[in-house]
Amino acid sequence: MAGFPSPFGDDDDSSGGLFGDYDEFDAEHNPTPGQFLRGHDVLTGEDHVEFHQVTKEIFEERSVYDMTFGYNLARLNLDTRHPKAGYRYAEESDDPSILRAEFTPTTPFCPQSDTLTKGSFRAWNGLSERHDYDLVRVRVDQMHHRYDEINEALEELEAEYLETGTLTHVPEGGRDGPEGRAGGSGRRGGKSGCSDGTGGTSRGYGPDAPF
Repeated sequence: MAGFPSPFGDDDDSSGGLFGDYDEFDAEHNPTPGQFLRGHDVLTGEDHVEFHQVTKEIFEERSVYDMTFGYNLARLNLDTRHPKAGYRYAEESDDPSILRAEFTPTTPFCPQSDTLTKGSFRAWNGLSERHDYDLVRVRVDQMHHRYDEINEALEELEAEYLETGTLTHVPEGGRDGPEGRAGGSGRRGGKSGCSDGTGGTSRGYGPDAPF
């Protein structure tokens, strides 16, 4: 329908200026680094852009999608409606071969933050040949009301990966924790999302959907 941006398609030109560009870093339209990144070398400018562009490709291959808005999760950083949501990154101060990734959801009550962060971990570490890091560690920002529980589960997933060198595969339709299938657990990873408080729902229709 003319006049409405598509809720699907990561590179839709009809978005009406709602999104920034993957090749630009705008600190005003990215989350503020939180506790997990504090004291480490936070990526900015071209360093952030380069890794986030790779993230877009990895998330696309592993289907790490926010289905509230119907797009690749990497695009959340570019969504001008949610300038403080998405991922920030930092190289560990004592080991730059390890990257820390901190996810800030659109709302403190995002019900799928657990699924999205697990899917991100599996995608980044399952396709580690696509980037320069030996390990990407993932946590949710403390603004989430269940951050301690979610981060504890992410720590366990990380420890299992470091011990075994493999990533747990959750079969299609299987469950991973109390919130269902883990997004991005395999090539056909799960798709999930967050309510944004502006009319979006977990069915994949954002506030600009033409229906």
